[in-house]
Amino acid sequence: MSHRPNRFDLRHTGARVRCSVGQTGGWLHICVMTELARHHEVQGLSDRIALGITKFLRFLADVFFAKRYGHRAIVLETVAAVPGMVGGMMNHLKSLRRMRDDDGWIRELLDEAENERMHLMAFVALFKPTWFERFLVLLAQGVFWNFYFLLYLFAPRTAHRTIGYFEEEAIVSYTEFLNEIDAGNFENCPAPQLAIDYWKMKPDARLRDLVIAVRADEAKHRDVNHDFAEKLDRTRAPGVKLGDGEATLPPGPTGETRRPAA
Repeated sequence: MSHRPNRFDLRHTGARVRCSVGQTGGWLHICVMTELARHHEVQGLSDRIALGITKFLRFLADVFFAKRYGHRAIVLETVAAVPGMVGGMMNHLKSLRRMRDDDGWIRELLDEAENERMHLMAFVALFKPTWFERFLVLLAQGVFWNFYFLLYLFAPRTAHRTIGYFEEEAIVSYTEFLNEIDAGNFENCPAPQLAIDYWKMKPDARLRDLVIAVRADEAKHRDVNHDFAEKLDRTRAPGVKLGDGEATLPPGPTGETRRPAA
């Protein structure tokens, strides 16, 4: 797959660099950028379809928003919050229907949807959407929900791979956003209080800190969805039959994942 210029210092190498405390700032920067630049190489028809869908939607985003990254984030995060909710719902119904434990997939996907929603809330507090962008949200969400529902129903592996590629592009976009902030093309204004509370940032956190936190979330979602796609290569459904092993229980009051008592 060809490299895309002017996006990362280390572009889609797939390399893994081990970092440890005490390394220089420059070396840590290389470690971080290498991790962010990880790209799943296309393998087979399913991956080609997933990447094609991603490239098409990336083209539309570039046409509509160009470098208006704040408004771009608002519209795209309303769409980004859809897959986790659809995937969580589908796996919830599958767990009920097949009487199988979900192996933690439902909680992970619903947490992803909630996290993407918080991205939206943070950016809306800084960049007020126009009436046209609100119309785009209605249109894009309606179309994408139904499209992704059908894709997940008939090809869940391709659905997860698509989101993995989506998140790769999101990392690229947020890195470009950071470059624009550093170049002085965007005011590095104070981060909204809800973002400071949600990500537990410093009280004087700025827009740049917010974008870095959001980009880190997208990297996690990238890895989770690519991993789910790999797991679906090995089995047609997550989890095990109830009674065949330990069930994954919802988080307890303190947020930890619980297992049934022996």
